[in-house]
Amino acid sequence: RLVAVTEPGQQVLAIAERMLLDVDNLRQVGAEFSNEASGSLSIATTHTQARYALPPVIQAFMTRYPNVRLSLHQGSPTQIAEWAANGDADIAIATEALDHVPNLVTMPCYQWSHCVIAPAGHPILEQGPLSLSVLARFPLITYDPAFTGGGRISSAFERHGLTPNVVLSAIDADVIKTYVTLGLGLGIIARIAFDPERDGRQNGLVALDAGHLFESNTTRLALRRGTYLRRYEYDFIELFAPHLTRKAVEKSMEGALSGGAGRGEDEYQL
Repeated sequence: RLVAVTEPGQQVLAIAERMLLDVDNLRQVGAEFSNEASGSLSIATTHTQARYALPPVIQAFMTRYPNVRLSLHQGSPTQIAEWAANGDADIAIATEALDHVPNLVTMPCYQWSHCVIAPAGHPILEQGPLSLSVLARFPLITYDPAFTGGGRISSAFERHGLTPNVVLSAIDADVIKTYVTLGLGLGIIARIAFDPERDGRQNGLVALDAGHLFESNTTRLALRRGTYLRRYEYDFIELFAPHLTRKAVEKSMEGALSGGAGRGEDEYQL
């Protein structure tokens, strides 16, 4: 019975994987030249990106490429990284996990911060400058540590020797806002997840900037190393992150292919 793969066997498997990827790339090249405006595109991302960052991008993309079948898969950052690494997704977009997978080429898209949300009339609105010590006095509803910068929220309290009273954690900003509306606690969510019209005027929530309390986060886009990209994939990437032009993406992919780290994040203007 097969119990393990020898070291030479592992090398053979790696070569076979590259050969299969090249065969798929050849198909993509053929499809590009036979019909460059049709095909399929699979995006793997988190709820926050799918709900708040991607809608205008997907709308613009589908208007430009009506014959491209677009599929959107939501999951945890770890799942998203897995799908992209295995070739089950063409493009992965998340804040966590992507830059830890060896066969993914990651590029920064944009930076974002958290905010604190409270029902109108909540005592914290009268507390003066927002601080971690003030937040620690109230019940909190925030992200699971594995999602949407949740780990940075926990770390910020730990660094200041504070224990937050987290009464509920979730993977979804909409769930957090629902329970804040019910008066069960203050919410800590991604700033992009707060809609002043719907959440403010309609649901009576107030957002307080928390960028000075928690480290900023970087949302990244990841591609499988060595993958051939079609024109509409480059266009989708640039719609989502305008600084990631075709030239910039190609430079990152070429750097990764040659064994380099690709383009450093400090070279991008976020």
